[in-house]
Amino acid sequence: MGITTKQFQKLTDINLVWDFLVDIYDRENGSGKPAPFFEHALRASWMDSSYSYLDRFWFDGDKTVAFVYYEVPVTDIYFAVRKGYEYLADELINYAIASMPNFNDAQQFVFLNGQEFLMEAAAKRGFEKVYEYEELVFDFENELKYELPEGYHFVEPEDTDILKLSKLCWYGFGHGERGEFTGWDKYDDGLEWTPEKSHKDNVGEFMAPSPHSTHEYDVIIADENGEYVCFSGMWWIPENKLAYMEPLCTSPEHRRKGLAAAALTKHYRRMKALGATHMTGGEDPFYEKIGYGNGFKISIWKKKQDI
Repeated sequence: MGITTKQFQKLTDINLVWDFLVDIYDRENGSGKPAPFFEHALRASWMDSSYSYLDRFWFDGDKTVAFVYYEVPVTDIYFAVRKGYEYLADELINYAIASMPNFNDAQQFVFLNGQEFLMEAAAKRGFEKVYEYEELVFDFENELKYELPEGYHFVEPEDTDILKLSKLCWYGFGHGERGEFTGWDKYDDGLEWTPEKSHKDNVGEFMAPSPHSTHEYDVIIADENGEYVCFSGMWWIPENKLAYMEPLCTSPEHRRKGLAAAALTKHYRRMKALGATHMTGGEDPFYEKIGYGNGFKISIWKKKQDI
């Protein structure tokens, strides 16, 4: 039986994507982004999933061997390929060029270290690297030891107030410029959700739990008044010994006080005890400052005439 393909179906294929990305994960050789990257975005209010039917799987018999998909913006195309199937590079790149979103010639390919075979295939089709960056990773052979500043406390996951968390994310991710946080209407009988409050530009549509999310490992920090001021999400993937930190935000008026570093320290202590060997971060200099090091090298490629 030869190689076959199938389009992604949002309501039925989330486990297929997760299992594949977990199975091929290779921290050193960039087989593709970690599994939570796709699932987190698919359920996010900022993600346009209306083109997800264009995402495509490649199979060798019953075994998933490649997956081409987009994230944000929809013209950013990602590739996940099982080792031993690098020979599919030309087919994967051709499909991405012909079928994946490319509005206003904005399409660009996002490659990780270890995906040189895809870079070569893209170069043959007129693409070239326009820039690169590194998403830093914290190696648990090192130690994070930033303590919580005075006047703040951790909130236990089972005590989470979703309205307070929504408000924090609204301002922590810079949405305050769109208007004040409205949340849900309060009535005498408690908290009530109304459809008009769930516009995608407000946090009335706070992210619903994803199938593989592990919110019991999230870290929330509150101030002395009980207001939430820092949030750090955590996806625990024991098969990869990976603590995937996503998302991270701090309320603007509480930044530069060491809260994010304290939240990541709590992640480090908790996840290392569970068997994690490393934790994701980002490209912001903050991560390097607190001890993050070599991570995922990422390069962006575009068609030459589009540059």
